[in-house]
Amino acid sequence: MTANRLHAFKRGLWPILFLTLLVFASQPGAASGAFTLADEKKLGKEFYDKLNQNGVIVQDERIGLYIRNLGSEILAHSQPAPFDFTFSVIDSSAVNAFATPGGYIYVNRGLVNLVKTESELAGVLAHEIAHVNRRHIAELIARSKKISIATLAAILASAFLGGGGELSAAAVGFSMATATHLNLKYSREHEEEADRLGMAYLAGAGYNPRSMLDFLKSMRRYEFYSSNIPSYFLTHPGTDERIRYLDGLLLTTYRHEGLEDRHGQLKRVKSALAARGRISDSLIRQYRDDVKEHPRDVDALFGLALLLDRAGQTNEALASFRQALTLAPADQEIRLQMGRTLLKAGQIESSIALLRTAHEQNPADPSALESLAEAYDTQGSFAEALSLYRELSRLQPANVDVLHRMAMNCGRLGQHGESHLLFGRYFKSKNRVDSAEYHYRQALRYYPPESDRGREIQRELESLKAL
Repeated sequence: MTANRLHAFKRGLWPILFLTLLVFASQPGAASGAFTLADEKKLGKEFYDKLNQNGVIVQDERIGLYIRNLGSEILAHSQPAPFDFTFSVIDSSAVNAFATPGGYIYVNRGLVNLVKTESELAGVLAHEIAHVNRRHIAELIARSKKISIATLAAILASAFLGGGGELSAAAVGFSMATATHLNLKYSREHEEEADRLGMAYLAGAGYNPRSMLDFLKSMRRYEFYSSNIPSYFLTHPGTDERIRYLDGLLLTTYRHEGLEDRHGQLKRVKSALAARGRISDSLIRQYRDDVKEHPRDVDALFGLALLLDRAGQTNEALASFRQALTLAPADQEIRLQMGRTLLKAGQIESSIALLRTAHEQNPADPSALESLAEAYDTQGSFAEALSLYRELSRLQPANVDVLHRMAMNCGRLGQHGESHLLFGRYFKSKNRVDSAEYHYRQALRYYPPESDRGREIQRELESLKAL
């Protein structure tokens, strides 16, 4: 095995390793007891929260909605599970997908960008759902009870640091350690069961069952041209056997074909995810060739515009956006992204006009709302921006950065008491107690102690004691 492949092998183990570490760390004495459904739910949530807190999960609402809808369609044709499922995209170029206990399914943006059809992506989700339904991961964890916490932590840290800089140990709050040994991977029986059930789920949802086989063959071709083993192969071993097994299922059980695409959003999602990674000349050339071959393909033009914008080629990006908007004048997403690019280019009035229309098309879209507020901020229209930020705060109460923007605009508008109160809430959310207390006490200067606002600030000051 080459050094590159050995490095990839260690890196590819991290999803299962992370799970195992968490169950030992969060369940004292779990090494000597059964791994229950309650344990699964707690472990899955801890894992998800850890990734979410460290910015590993893609937060784009359109991408999230797409993957959730796709997962829900597959779930509707699988056996009931004793927990709710959560589908997420991880912001990593590594080609992988995995499941954790408790119904949490993850796909990397690298894998989404590799699939050719929506049906292939649905097949990946179906396979991971089957792993969860059959509690394969829980079984692996239960078998790992003789492995010490120290060894698991060492292997985990080593695996994270081998993540190519995208998912380092430091990024998720773990320290460097030295790995020794570990023996955790899906068995051939696990993979066959997940493929058998996954193909049934996929066909039941109306997708082409052959897509599961097509995906594995694509992965084989990708491996041939890549310098590393894809992470997916390392967490899902026995690929040649899986290909033969799936081929047999298609010959004996699934003679009909289904849909390759249902939502028509995969190309947009892939473009948005591609724009989150490294923008190379070859990637832009690939999108240019697509536009040259399909000059009236709105999604191809939109994808090229996104990449050009990220590469700093603003004028070319705007030209591509305009072509796309000419072909699809009512497309809200094109208006939104083009409005953002216009804002960066300093064309504020044009930006506001487009962003206002995008917001009016979908008032509940937080992306359009936030972008329009930022445009008004840039223009110096602070009252309009403040009104939109308040609306955004109602839509996304967990978005604490909006508190800071509201506080700044209140200050600019002379609403100093409200500004200090909002700054207090912002710093409290960041656990910066001294700064929060300072602003709450400053806010009290503007409100009588007996007023509703005054009593509210006193309660906030009292709550700081717990921090």
